[in-house]
Amino acid sequence: MPEATLILLVLVIAAALVFDYVNGFHDTANAIATCVSTRALSVKWAIIMAAVLNFVGAMISTKVAATIGKGIVDANNVTQMVVLAGVAGAIIWDLVTWYVGLPTSSSHAIIGGIIGAVIAHAGTAVLHWAGLKKIVLALVISPILGTLLGFIFMVLMMWGFRNKTPYGLNRGFRKLQVISAGFMAFSHGTADAQKSMGVITMALVSSGYLTSFDVPTWVKAACAIAMALGTAAGGWRIIKTVGRDFVKLQPVHGFCVETASAGVILGAAAIGMPTSTTHVITSSILGVGLSKRISAVNWGIAYRILWAWVLTIPASALVAFMTYMIMSPFFGR
Repeated sequence: MPEATLILLVLVIAAALVFDYVNGFHDTANAIATCVSTRALSVKWAIIMAAVLNFVGAMISTKVAATIGKGIVDANNVTQMVVLAGVAGAIIWDLVTWYVGLPTSSSHAIIGGIIGAVIAHAGTAVLHWAGLKKIVLALVISPILGTLLGFIFMVLMMWGFRNKTPYGLNRGFRKLQVISAGFMAFSHGTADAQKSMGVITMALVSSGYLTSFDVPTWVKAACAIAMALGTAAGGWRIIKTVGRDFVKLQPVHGFCVETASAGVILGAAAIGMPTSTTHVITSSILGVGLSKRISAVNWGIAYRILWAWVLTIPASALVAFMTYMIMSPFFGR
């Protein structure tokens, strides 16, 4: 392998691991916002639990990695520069939205970034439109399922425990919520760390280091560690937006949110579909809020979150496109 190609490959791997780290602290709220806001766990212990279970979940499967690595574009039709620019677009968008406290989707960001970089490199002809349609469909349907399951779980809980006092009910669910938050953290690892696994493996194939798209064990371990470290760094800005400002939650609400979200995410991961954990858990919170009353939802924040969701793919694609155009004269196409 030529030295220049090797250097660029190392840069791509480093950028993908940085994205995984950013994804970890950006999406910490997905797993622990509700249990922190209901005081089922302290911030410290919630983050530790999430970091450990994110790591475990990331080591379980590679089906989502294969979808990301092969569903957008054939790895043989991309270059190291394409992957590097795509990851850069995702990182920049994640950092911007983290700074302003918006729970946008890292899944959307990396997909948008790869799309923008591929278009800058070779136009739209090399994109896998059938694969993209399936990916986007999964990203659209999963929040709808999250809202429905959150609403249904909450209605069932209210009916099943209608004779319990609020104090007794929440005291019991505060303990159960620790389990459901762990379930959510595990599912987050199975879904989100695999995006970087797919990106790194794509780069390894395009460089000739691998001859087929099979995620190496060292790639799985590196991505799992990066996400766990990012999760341990925390993301309090987004925890506050999701867990406190959007809908006021009690432990029973948090349990329903986390259980519904984890069910959707794990079900999608089992068939290789890349869901947005941010979208799923935020929509589950919406469903739980709607089960109480429409006014229980802070609709001002809901509109801000919705606009961030809508803008993520085109914004990260644009940043990646510009990054490719700026960097390709120096690093080659």
